[in-house]
Amino acid sequence: MSGTFRDLEVWKAAMELAVQVYRLTTRFPKEERYGLTSQMRRAAVSVPSNIAEGKGRASDKELIQFLCHSRGSLFEIETQLTIGEQLGYSTTEDCNVIRQETARIGQMINGLIRSVRPASAA
Repeated sequence: MSGTFRDLEVWKAAMELAVQVYRLTTRFPKEERYGLTSQMRRAAVSVPSNIAEGKGRASDKELIQFLCHSRGSLFEIETQLTIGEQLGYSTTEDCNVIRQETARIGQMINGLIRSVRPASAA
C-alpha cells in the first residue's frame, strides 16, 4: 500500500475523533483531570497514533497489528464515554455523536485490515 499515513481517510477521521474527545473532556470535573479525562484522551490519541505507526512499519502483518491496537483504543473510548455519561459528566447526545464516530472509524479500520490481509488469511 503506497502513500503515507496522512493519505489515509481513517487516520484523518481518527484525528478528528481525538479533537472531539478533547473538547468533550474539557467539560469534565477538574478532579477527573488525572483520572477519566486523562484516560479518554490517551485512548483517543492512541487511535490515529497507532494507525500512523502501523503505516510506518515494514510489513503488512505489523500494519494489521497496529490497526488492531487502534480498534482496541476505540473500544476503550466507548467504555470510558459510558462511564462519563453515567456519572453525569456528559450528555447522551454528546456521547452518541462520539459513539457514531467510533463505530464509523471501526468500520474503516476493519475495511483497511481486510484490504491489507492476504486472501488466504481471511
